[in-house]
Amino acid sequence: MATDHSYGRRDFLKDSVRSVAKAAREFSRQVDVAPPQKPPAIRTDWLRPPGAAEDALFLERCTQCGDCIKVCPPGAIMAHEHDAMPVLFADRSPCLLCEDFPCIAACQTGALQPVGGIADVRMGVAVVSHRLCTAGQGCHACVSKCPTHALGMDFESMQLAVVADACVGCGMCEMVCKTVNDHVAVRVVPAGRLAKIDW
Repeated sequence: MATDHSYGRRDFLKDSVRSVAKAAREFSRQVDVAPPQKPPAIRTDWLRPPGAAEDALFLERCTQCGDCIKVCPPGAIMAHEHDAMPVLFADRSPCLLCEDFPCIAACQTGALQPVGGIADVRMGVAVVSHRLCTAGQGCHACVSKCPTHALGMDFESMQLAVVADACVGCGMCEMVCKTVNDHVAVRVVPAGRLAKIDW
């Protein structure tokens, strides 16, 4: 069989470039164009810091100075990404209900008002999804961590019960539930607002 000596290095390089270009075109046809991503939704399940005045008064008095954020020992209070107002997200870091409430003491405008004690704080109230809650199987982690004893077991129904008047909305129950369970079964609904809970 005769060998074609006319096919040289230059022809080989040309064919190689054509082959790579063809493969690139084929690949580009197969790649799906990713749809543009929507910006993350602004969260509405935030809690006001301890001692927060009623919403209208709080909004009037809060200057977004950040003083309450700076003095929060666990770093639970943060500036909301939308308007820089001080908020807490229970699933990120709960309020530890510090005995001396440094956040309230740091507020110079009266947006955060003095409280008589832990029991007088009203940030929100815990809500339980009995479908997801494993209290009936023996999990009582949130009950043991509740600083105001607002959570307890209803042994008649074998379900977790919330004493709304005792719940201050600190979020410790939500955080501990997130830590020990595959699915969060207790969430804190902000005081005075209806937040959507996606269960």
